[in-house]
Parts: sequence; structure tokens; C-alpha cells
Amino acid sequence: MAYTVVIPARYGSTRLPGKPLLDIHGKPMVQRVWEQARRSGAARVVIATDDARIVAAAEAFGAEVCMTRAEHPSGTDRLQEVAVALDLPDDHIVVNVQGDEPLIPPQVIDQVAANLQRHADAGIATLSERIAGIAELTSPNVVKVVSNAHGMALYFSRAPVPFPRDAFMADSDSMPGVGDWYRHIGIYAYRTAFLHQYVSWPPAPQEQLECLEQLRALHHGIGIHVDEAGAAVPAGVDTREDLEAVRRVLAGDSEWHRQSR
Repeated sequence: MAYTVVIPARYGSTRLPGKPLLDIHGKPMVQRVWEQARRSGAARVVIATDDARIVAAAEAFGAEVCMTRAEHPSGTDRLQEVAVALDLPDDHIVVNVQGDEPLIPPQVIDQVAANLQRHADAGIATLSERIAGIAELTSPNVVKVVSNAHGMALYFSRAPVPFPRDAFMADSDSMPGVGDWYRHIGIYAYRTAFLHQYVSWPPAPQEQLECLEQLRALHHGIGIHVDEAGAAVPAGVDTREDLEAVRRVLAGDSEWHRQSR
């Protein structure tokens, strides 16, 4: 199976300006992500950016780069521009690997691409992992996903879904003793034809309320396949504290553990 990885890397970031170029043990963050993606089975790994500084850095370490417009409303819109620029066939699989995931395991990149290929009824494939703690379950920064018996997403939310009514009525500060909850991992596989379809739709009401662009696909009846990740996926870099945590991991700090997003 041949598929392409696209790594969106925007220079602008409210909390960490210039985030893709921040140094992690002698390499810019975007290079760390690119190197992980190159260890997957992808036939091609492309960095998509809107900034000449990132283009220069990426070309310096040998990456293929696609310059995109700055005004895209979502990451999916940016991927669609890349698919057009690369003239990818409609049935070609494109995997979106976030540019702030320098520790992403290569095997989950392969996993999500293979899952989409196996599920012709899905327009998107993505991954999840179990939630074990109450702080993660109740945090609006942790996106939860509920799937049906066939592994297809029913809904994504920043709220604790499914809501454990009886358990929370008794004690809302502890993890319920019965039930399973899953954190959505923000890696996606798409077919090129779906990307062209997606950008023709206006934002969905639920998407605007939750600030979750995958809800646009569900709103239009597109199936999203969700699988439990085959390897632990460390949190990405959103804050200065996240950056220092990644630096500790790569320095060999065995005491580090994944932080909730």
C-alpha cells in the first residue's frame, strides 16, 4: 500500500511562536516529526507550511516541502491544497501527522493508513486510546470519542461522553468504576476524493460549538473509523512545559510520562 504523509507546520502559534522551528536537542521540532514519519511505511513525506523560514529549514535537512496559503480555516483545508499541488489520485491515501508530534510512533502512522484502506465504508480513519484518570475524562482539552460496535465514530466531544450519570451523581471527582472512555488521538487518514468534498462544505453547527473539524464529516454522514492505537502516543507540544517534557524524553529521562492534552 502506497500512501503519503503530510505534516502541516504553521509558524504562527499563540502559545509558542515559531513552534515548528523550536530546538529539540539540536534539531527543529518539525525535523523530529519528519524523521518519525520517515520511519513509517509512507511512500512520501511532505511538510506543508505557509512560512518561508520553515521552507528553508526543511529544505536544509532534506525534506520535501509544499508552500500553502496562510488563510486556511482548518488543517484539512491545508491538506486538500497539498493534494491538489501534488496531483494525487482520488483514491490515494493521505495521512495527516501534526507538526507538533515529535514523539509520534511510526507504527500508528502505518496503522491508521492501513485501517482506511481496509474500510471502504469509511471516509476517514483515526485512532484513540483509553482514558484512565478523572482529570483527563473531564478536561475540555482532551477530546473524547464514542464508537459503535463496528468501530465507527458516533460522536466526538470535549465533554465527558458517554456521560456516567449514576456514577457522577454519587461522586463526580473520581473515575467511575464501570464504563470505558476513549481519548481521541489527532492523527487522520483520508482519501484524496474526500478532501476535495470536505472543503466544499461550510462548517457544521456542532463543529463550530465544539471547535472540532471532524464533526463536519459526521454532520454530512461520512463514516469515521476509530481504532485503539497499537502503541502509546505521547502528547504533542502545545506549551513550553510540553516542550521541556519532550526534551527530557529524548535526553533519556525514564521518569517522564505522557501528559494529558
